[in-house]
This record gives sequence, C-alpha cells and structure tokens, in this order.
Amino acid sequence: MHPHRDPRGLWLLLPSLSLLLFEAARAGRAVVSCPAACLCASNILSCSKQQLPNVPHSLPSYTALLDLSHNNLSRLRAEWTPTRLTQLHSLLLSHNHLNFISSEAFSPVPNLRYLDLSSNQLRTLDEFLFSDLQVLEVLLLYNNHIMAVDRCAFDDMAQLQKLYLSQNQISRFPLELVKEGAKLPKLTLLDLSSNKLKNLPLPDLQKLPAWIKNGLYLHNNPLNCDCELYQLFSHWQYRQLSSVMDFQEDLYCMNSKKLHNVFNLSFLNCGEYQERAWEAHLGDNLVIKCDTKHQGMTKVWVTPSNERVLDEVTNGTVRVTEDGSLHFKKVQVEDGGVYTCYAMGETFNETLSVELKVYNFTLHGHHDTLNTAYTTLVGCILSVVLVLIYLYLTPCRCWCRGVEKPSSHQGDSLSSSMLSTTPNHDPMAGGDKDDGFDRRVAFLEPAGPGQGQNGKLKPGNTLPVPEATGKGQRRMSDPESVSSVFSDTPIVV
Repeated sequence: MHPHRDPRGLWLLLPSLSLLLFEAARAGRAVVSCPAACLCASNILSCSKQQLPNVPHSLPSYTALLDLSHNNLSRLRAEWTPTRLTQLHSLLLSHNHLNFISSEAFSPVPNLRYLDLSSNQLRTLDEFLFSDLQVLEVLLLYNNHIMAVDRCAFDDMAQLQKLYLSQNQISRFPLELVKEGAKLPKLTLLDLSSNKLKNLPLPDLQKLPAWIKNGLYLHNNPLNCDCELYQLFSHWQYRQLSSVMDFQEDLYCMNSKKLHNVFNLSFLNCGEYQERAWEAHLGDNLVIKCDTKHQGMTKVWVTPSNERVLDEVTNGTVRVTEDGSLHFKKVQVEDGGVYTCYAMGETFNETLSVELKVYNFTLHGHHDTLNTAYTTLVGCILSVVLVLIYLYLTPCRCWCRGVEKPSSHQGDSLSSSMLSTTPNHDPMAGGDKDDGFDRRVAFLEPAGPGQGQNGKLKPGNTLPVPEATGKGQRRMSDPESVSSVFSDTPIVV
C-alpha cells in the first residue's frame, strides 16, 4: 500500500520554491549582466581606471550611465558595443587616448544627453560627427588637441545647451554655432577659452542676444588689441555678463608681442562705452527686444509715462508681443522716451531701460529713392540736350548767311532810303552848284571796301551814287542786313 500524502504539504512548499527560483534568477542575472572589469549598481556601470584597451562587451541593455574614463581607449569604432543602449543617457570617456571617433560611433546610443570626451587626443571634429545625438544637451571636448572644427560637425543637435571646447588649438571662431537662427538654437554656454583665437567677428558678436553672450567664454586667447575689442568687452562688463565678470583678469590681448589686459588699453586712447538709444523716423515700424541674460523670463514693459504696455494695442501704436518684445506700429513723435523692461525668472530678476528717439520726419523708402534718382538723371539728360540745341541749332545771324544775289532794279533797299525826303543828289551833275548842295544825314552799315567802322567813309573815297539810267534806273544800296538803317553813327554827306 502506498502511504497517504497530505495535499496541504505541497501548498506549503510552493512559496519556498518560488523564492528559491527568484534568488537563483537574480544571482544569474548579476553574474551575466555586469562585466568583470566593471562595478555595477542598478543601471550604473563604472568601468573607470581599469587600463582597458577596449570597451567591455556584453553591456546590459538597461544601462543608463556608463563610465569608461581613465582607461587606454584609443579608437571608438561603430561596433564598440554590439548591444543597442537605448536607455543610456550619460557616457564618460574622459582621460583616455582617443584619437579617432567613427561618424557612426554614436548610432547605438541615440538617447544620449551627456557626453564627456575631455582630456583625449582628438585633433579634428569631422562633419556630421555628432549628428546621431539629436537629444544631447551637454558635450565636453576640452583639453584635447583640436585644431579644426568642421562647420557641419554639430549639425542636427538642436537640443545642445552646453559645449566646452576650451584648452585646444582652435584658431577660427565658429560663428555658425552662435549666430542668430543658427543650428544650435538652445546653446547657452560655449567655452572657447585657452585656444589660439586672434581675430573675432566683433560686429556679429555685438549683435548676439545677451543670453548667448552671457555664456560665451573667450578668456586666455591671444586676441589682437584694438578699440573695437575694448568696446565689445566694455559693453559686456556694463551688462554684468558672467563670461566677463568671472574672468576679468584672464581677458587679455596681444600688441607688439606683449600681453595687455583688455580693460587696460590706455595706449590706444579708446573712448568709453556708451549705451546707444534706439532711433526711428516718423511712421516707422519698430521692434525693441528685452535683451535679458536668461531665457524664459516673464517680461513687463512700462512706458515713459509709467503706464504698463499691454499685449493688445491700447493707444494704437505700441504693444508687447508673445516673446516679450516691444512692437511699435507707425511710431509717432510722442512715443519717444525711456521704456523700462522688468524681467522676472525663477532665480533671477533683471531690469533694463531702453531710450527711443523719434525724428519728426519720414525716411524715403527704397522705391522713393529709386524714383528720385531716376528723375534726377532724366533732368540732367534733358539739360544737356537743351544746351546742345542752343549751341548748334540757334537761328543764323549775319555771320552764317551765304552771299546774296544783287537785288533787282525794282527792289530798292531800305538802306538806300535816306532819312531825308529830298531826292538823291548826283554830285557829278552840275558841279558849279556847290552852294545849293543839300546836306543830309544817313545811317549806314559797312557796305564795301570804301567804308570804315560804323559806316564812316574812309579818306579818299566817295559815297557811291546810283547812276541815272532813265526808267530802269538802279540804285546802289547796302546789300546787308535791314539793321543798317538803324546804325547809331551819323554820316554827313
């Protein structure tokens, strides 16, 4: 006979068996998941200071933080981990000997937010090197040997907020990283200190928002000394920007192979910085930004008459936009004055004052200027044409007429008509009647070789007298202009 077994005993063994299996599985997971050279604590793996030449294999997929610093890693290839680490948010690779990083090295870690590559031997940052890190927020590259930064090295990194490039050999300022509307819209800190920068794009840097300039560190660079550089950093000092206030003693420049503090350039006789006012003309549209040192602050504007500017247009001219800017539509003269912006944040408050000057006249637009220039050009051309017409097409006077044919026997010239009503006297007829010779006055133009200036007779010449030929008598007359009868010199005949 088989002994009778109590079923209640089986039910009592089930909890113990389950607990034993759970512990075995837990122990087996710990042995398989954590590499031998690493120290594992939950989802954190610390493999630092192990003299590792390569990254350990069989990394657990749930790893959130991986520390591989202070090892002997020299190359980071695309297959450095066979496991896709989608939960990894922090990767520490500092203090190695990395001199090569594949452009596909970060494909297995697409959700990385913190990457430390400092204190390695990197020399160049190639294009699209970090393009797979689209959610990365902090990137540390200081203390390398970086000389060249490709303009596309940081493409597709819209979430990057802090970039450390100090203690390298960079000689070109990467303006594309900070220029307004650039590829890194959230970048609030760019450390370029202790490099080999000599020239800066000063006008572009002056136009940057204050929240970018507040985190733009440029100290310990051999910058060229000039007044424009002095004006730039004096403005930043006036605004109390951290990038200047924290390292005033380390901001220097080079002149004649000597180092000078940027704020002590008396040998250049640079003028002191003065905050400039905004200028506008009557009827202009204008936007004034509240240029705060931090983003995401609540902004309130107050007019020169101590009235708060609302989001909607109250007086038909000025309102506050969604980003906290002051927008003027068709500005008027009475809109001039000092406006105050009160910015409030979680840990920081700031007050800014902006002066607006409005000129009481309008400024011609582009099309008006073009029309004015065109009108002026046409006027000049017409003036030249009129001058040419006057010089070359004026009606001819005496000097431009050709030789005229002698007048007919019936066409007496006006010049032959004397102002006297007495008939013509023939001096050759009746030479013994000198006493009865009539004296008369005539005004004549020079008519021939026998006459002098203003119609005067030359000595030895006689007044030409027409010959009496009967009915067909012809009279000699002045064949020149009609104006000969109006000559102002009298001649006594």
